[in-house]
Parts: sequence; C-alpha cells; structure tokens
Amino acid sequence: MSIDTPISFVETAGLALAKELKDKCAPQVVVTAATLGIPVGIAVAKGLGLDQIVVLQKTNKIHLKDALLEPLKSITTSDAQMLRLDRAQIPNIQGRRVVFVDDVISTGGSVKAALRLIRQAKGEVVGIGAVLVEGSSWKETIGKDDASLVHWLDKIPLFRKTDQGWKADWE
Repeated sequence: MSIDTPISFVETAGLALAKELKDKCAPQVVVTAATLGIPVGIAVAKGLGLDQIVVLQKTNKIHLKDALLEPLKSITTSDAQMLRLDRAQIPNIQGRRVVFVDDVISTGGSVKAALRLIRQAKGEVVGIGAVLVEGSSWKETIGKDDASLVHWLDKIPLFRKTDQGWKADWE
C-alpha cells in the first residue's frame, strides 16, 4: 500500500479486517505502526467500535525521550530503525486484549518489534491483522505461535532479485 491509497479502499479493507478480528479475537485495543499502518488502524478501530488507537513511532520525537524501544528491520528501509512506544500509552495497553494492525506484512520485522513492545507494556496480544501478506517467510520471523494469530485479507508474492531477474516468491 502507499500513502496515496484511496480512503474508500482503506475504509473498506479496515472494516473487513475489523469483522475478522472482532469475531475471532474480541480486542479492546488496536495498536499500529507509523506511517502506513495508521489509516488501517483507524479504520479497524472504527469497525470494532473503538475510539482510539495506539501508534508505535519510528522517528524520535521530543515526547518520546523515555519511550520503550525495540530495534526494527524492515523491507522498506535499509537503515537501522527503532520502534517506539510512548510510555504515556502503556495504561491503554496494560492488561488489555490487543490487536496489532499494519498495512502489509512482508518479512515480519515490524510485527516482531511491535509484539515485543506490546508485551513489555503487559498487553495480551490476541490477534495480528494486515490488509496483505507477502509470501510466508514472515512466519519464521515472528514464530509459530504468533503466526497463528495473523489474519489477512489477501496474499501476494514477495519479489526477490536473482541473477535471472525478479522472481515471485509465494513461500
């Protein structure tokens, strides 16, 4: 997905994902990651009847000086990154049933970092939602137990560069 994805698409996808998560997970909190996860997180929260989301940040901001931190490896950025949970948001997660929602799961690096932050904040991860998953290598990254919590709307291949050009990898 991209930042210029039509609002109607994001809302439709978010509501479909919310229905899946509501029926199977009964979440109390939606957590997402900046930036492209935010519109999906909002749409999912709306579909769940929730009025707030918790956003994990990738850039340092003045109010995140003492944030909980987790290193992040992402397919979309070659530089080392950190995922941040504002300590002021911990009460919104602690002791609650949490779903982590993102636009796309590719390698699973963002999901893995997000789940560690949610668990550090003592949230109970009951589901993971994505509009799309790319391939299935993310399952190994996040582990068998967490992979069983993932709900998605569709699957696309992860394209890998080879000596012969780009190859669609469904696995």
